[in-house]
Amino acid sequence: MRIYAASAALLGIALTIVGENVGDGTFGSSAPLHVVPSVVTTAGAASSADLAAVVDQYCVRCHNERRMTGNLDLATFDPTRAHESAAIAEKMIVKLRAGMMPPAGARRPAADTLRTLVETLETVIDEAAAADPNPGVRRFQRLNRAEYERVVSDLLDLRVDAGRWLPADTYLGNFDNLSAAQGLSTTLLEAYLRAATDVSRMAIGDPGAVSKSTKYTNPIEVSQHAWDHLEGTPFGTRGGQVVTHDFPADGEYVFHIETLFGRGTGFEDLDLSIDGEGVALLKLEHNGDQNVPIRTEPIFVRAGQHRVAAAFVRKIEGPYEDRLSPFDWSFVGGEDERQWANYGITALPHMAGLMVTGPLDPEGVSTSPSRARVFTCYPDDALEERPCAEQIIEGIATRAYRREVTAADVAGPLAFYEDGYREGGFEIGVRTALQAILASPSFIFRLEHVPAEVEPGESFYLSDVDVASRLSFFLWGVGPDEELLRVAQAGLLSDEAELERQVVRMLADPRAEALSTRFASQWLRLQDARKNQPQLWLYPDFSGQLGDDMVRETQLFFDHLIREDASVFDLLSADYTFLNERLATHYGIPGITGSEFRRVEYPDETRRGVLGHGSVLLLTSMSARTSPVLRGKWVMEVLLGAPPPPPPPNVPNFEETASASEGRRLTTRERMELHRANPTCNACHRMMDPIGLALDNFDVVGRWRIREDGMPLDTRGTFYDGTDLTTPADLAGVLAEQRIPFTRNFTANLLAYAMGRRVEYFDQPTVRQIVRDAETDGYRMSSFILGVVKSDPFRMMRAESTTQDADGGA
Repeated sequence: MRIYAASAALLGIALTIVGENVGDGTFGSSAPLHVVPSVVTTAGAASSADLAAVVDQYCVRCHNERRMTGNLDLATFDPTRAHESAAIAEKMIVKLRAGMMPPAGARRPAADTLRTLVETLETVIDEAAAADPNPGVRRFQRLNRAEYERVVSDLLDLRVDAGRWLPADTYLGNFDNLSAAQGLSTTLLEAYLRAATDVSRMAIGDPGAVSKSTKYTNPIEVSQHAWDHLEGTPFGTRGGQVVTHDFPADGEYVFHIETLFGRGTGFEDLDLSIDGEGVALLKLEHNGDQNVPIRTEPIFVRAGQHRVAAAFVRKIEGPYEDRLSPFDWSFVGGEDERQWANYGITALPHMAGLMVTGPLDPEGVSTSPSRARVFTCYPDDALEERPCAEQIIEGIATRAYRREVTAADVAGPLAFYEDGYREGGFEIGVRTALQAILASPSFIFRLEHVPAEVEPGESFYLSDVDVASRLSFFLWGVGPDEELLRVAQAGLLSDEAELERQVVRMLADPRAEALSTRFASQWLRLQDARKNQPQLWLYPDFSGQLGDDMVRETQLFFDHLIREDASVFDLLSADYTFLNERLATHYGIPGITGSEFRRVEYPDETRRGVLGHGSVLLLTSMSARTSPVLRGKWVMEVLLGAPPPPPPPNVPNFEETASASEGRRLTTRERMELHRANPTCNACHRMMDPIGLALDNFDVVGRWRIREDGMPLDTRGTFYDGTDLTTPADLAGVLAEQRIPFTRNFTANLLAYAMGRRVEYFDQPTVRQIVRDAETDGYRMSSFILGVVKSDPFRMMRAESTTQDADGGA
């Protein structure tokens, strides 16, 4: 009980240093302007009076005290004093640069007038910010699920699922690591304590483990056709299931396998392997539609984490047509597969689940990778036990706390070691100390030191150690490695040349894949692709493996841009991608064989950049139809940073729109035209719909089509700047012209993810400067990353005062 009470007391310290305040952030974005002539300025320049008159004539008619359109009153706004109303001015800059204001159809001044206005606003604000920079306030960050898993893997060489203990993370501003959304509660603190208990036991092992059963259910979307080889299973097998299981002690374990049989009869062989080595071959006989559990004899397994794979031996090679379903997704089924009318259930057996029971007779604990990480020494006699324990504790605490540890840092876990030692000896003592370290605020929270001499509201540079932690979690998703920590402790990260050298080194490291699997995946909202399961009777070729391949394609593509230091505009215009055989076949691209991903040049212009990726097209669709609205909104919000306003209340649902007329089904476009006939709906849909319609040749799962429900597709539309759109290539070209909004939005998202807080209006001068510097470097990815790392908001912070928002606002 002491470990829980003491750890809870330690965690309670963090509760006293923060408050919770979630507000609205403003992300910068902008775009070239295409407007019709109206009020013309003099020779390309405008006076203060001219600009004030433009605002009064074209903006105030909607944005006034009476109408408050967009919750904005510009009646007294002075462009030449924009810095005094910077929050309002930044909202204007976003809309003006995006070409969204004045709205289409309204009277507009000449293009050079609007350009002069927006450039004046930016110049006034940027000059004021340079004179008095505000790096913002960020409260503590805690390890979220993904970071906890990565840190434990880096620290102990353990693969864990943090979802076993920690609640789902809250997304704010696209990301799950923003401190304003990371609340604290007693329940959450208890979850971290439970995680510390379980992880420490997993790392050390438990020679006295009691036998228990752990069941793994095979996901419904995993296809198990005769040609479906599952990654992690032996070659020459099909379907099955792969899990990572923690074996607490050396001993015998029994493996239970639940199989779902199809309508046929016959015999099947099922292979069971551990870490790629076969340990059992089971013979199955099936003669009807039934669930049949089978089990192995007790099998000896050594302690530690091992990959367990169970799969059916493939009996044939080459073309195979299922007798009941010739499609690419074989539905695994469940306890009541009849609810799906047996659609996709093949004559071949499927694996429904795997259960591991044991140890039946524990025989101690063998050396494992996690024990090797912990026991950097091992005593030969009692006299060596305490010095060895101190060495172990100091080493683990240094890596876990992401800084040089003090005597007090070691004393706490050492006291827990002594308690555990008295209870069960050296290993129990080390395990108890490890548990204390994993429950410490120094491990769970990323606390940044505020110098004692800094007054509230005063800006200061973060210590090099705190910068190192920010940098490593930004680029790698884990704490600093030995070199980065050594450089930080020597005070060398304050030197920009050394800081840049470390960034270049870290980007070349394999751990930099976190920028694709963490940052890019969340910015592009790839997690939503996994939430959309297409209707099986419309898209029977879509399987869980195919969905995972789509997400992996986008992650590998972004990782390639980082590794090759390519232009950020390749996100929009790249004529290549990364495919394996399954995804290439799905796209209709021939000549690709094997399960490995490789770079593939597109054979035509139908796909360009991420707009042609199945992941993006899937996440912006409904399960049974495409959604030009979702796709248009995604482009405006995610790529351009200029989201359309939210729909007004009581707007009719799109599904209420008629789906047929005069005896035929209506296309999605025809139904949209009926929907936006409502003037209330049309205001926003006229901006979103043409963007989404340009992508409507891609169906829900990203395949190219020219018809919908038998009717020819009409994808013609007009971008809100007046440019005609018809094809995905047209859209990619238009977006590539939106250099300012696209690059500023990318930078703002990158900065927010790196800082762990929302980008506020006072950060926009920094965003603009990073983009200007990147422009001189060809918009290479490294120029954006280095610009973020060298920026004041990343390396500095303002001491919180009672008049400030808890997460950056003033």
